[in-house]
Amino acid sequence: MKVFRLSRKKYSNELSGKGASLSGNRWNSRGTEIIYCASSRALAMAEVAVHLNLALIPNDYLMIEINIPDILVIKQIEISELPTYWDLFPHILPTQKIGDEFITENEYCIVKVPSAVVKGDVNYLINPYHKDFKLIKIDNSYSFPFDKRLFK
Repeated sequence: MKVFRLSRKKYSNELSGKGASLSGNRWNSRGTEIIYCASSRALAMAEVAVHLNLALIPNDYLMIEINIPDILVIKQIEISELPTYWDLFPHILPTQKIGDEFITENEYCIVKVPSAVVKGDVNYLINPYHKDFKLIKIDNSYSFPFDKRLFK
């Protein structure tokens, strides 16, 4: 399976989860390393675009194509399993706890979660500490400038 991630150029050569651990996000609290990926290029763009300021659109983003081998078992989180208002911003602690437990339990390398930005789409979270993480590889990366019309 191929998943996608938009990253600033200086962070694009490795998959570590360190960036997510610095601030905490929807599916992880501060200090928990986890790698966020999207099921499509468009979703990867939308997930990043919601955090950008029109005046500060960086021009150094790369689209990273990541290969997840089909042999890996993927845990799935359904919307029905999530608390009410799971998709609010700022993020709520119960969704962060779900991601933190995914990492600490270390049973799965990948978890599929619903997107809060694009309803009906899904994101994939990668556990960089799982024994099968070494099977996940960056296949390709290329410049991905944002179309300025998105920010009018």
